Amino acid sequence: MEYFEAIWKSIILGTVQGLTEFLPVSSSGHLSLLQRVLNYRVGEMGMMFVNVMLHLGTLFAVVWVFRRDILALFKKPFKTLLMLIAATIPAGVVGLLFNDKIDALFGGDRGVAYLALCFAVTALLLLVCEYVALKRKNTSPLNWRHAAAMGCMQAVALFPGISRSGSTIVAGTVAGAKREDVAKFSFLMSVPVILGSVAVELKDVIFRDAGVSAALTGAEIVGMIFGVVFAAVAGFFAVKAMLKVIRKANYKWFSVYLILLSLTCFWLDIAGIL
Repeated sequence: MEYFEAIWKSIILGTVQGLTEFLPVSSSGHLSLLQRVLNYRVGEMGMMFVNVMLHLGTLFAVVWVFRRDILALFKKPFKTLLMLIAATIPAGVVGLLFNDKIDALFGGDRGVAYLALCFAVTALLLLVCEYVALKRKNTSPLNWRHAAAMGCMQAVALFPGISRSGSTIVAGTVAGAKREDVAKFSFLMSVPVILGSVAVELKDVIFRDAGVSAALTGAEIVGMIFGVVFAAVAGFFAVKAMLKVIRKANYKWFSVYLILLSLTCFWLDIAGIL
């Protein structure tokens, strides 16, 4: 891959990753689809490393926006920190047991069809969330029950096309937590999950075969750096925008977008284009 091609493709991937990590439309689903559309192929190990670094870019964004809240986690009585740890366990267990199988399933010949199905599921969840949020009058501060529900849904979101932020927000809202608490906790939940995925993928990349240096060319490494920067910047704006969306519980337009995307993916699969 030449330098110019690597840079513009990485900028697109980074920008989309940054936006979709925190908007309820599934970043992993969009990355999987876009890599097919752009024919972004750098080998299995190189692709793993690029995806990890793009996720790391979005981590910078959420840590910056919630830096005060993250520092507050380590002050007594540590209740939110403990709930955060407990909510992370389901995704960690499911990821360790099934991540390779999920990657193989969505990276296979029918991967686009599976993406279409998961995009549709996310669209339905968001419609349910908006209905419940607008109808419910009584909510309560975030508690262990809400955290448990959000943690279980985060594990489901390991399937590309199922939005992590969307599914956790749906779970917290349906369980009856305050929208502001749900928003903050959902974004904080992304920190350990992204860190965990980065650690696992980096271990596989570094200790497999000849390492990263053999997996990526100089052009691809430069492109990846651009992608990380754009992922961080786009992620910052996505977090800010999503906080406003959650306060108003206005998710229907994301549902419309996901339904259209799902139909497009079904068509691409049936037509044999991707």
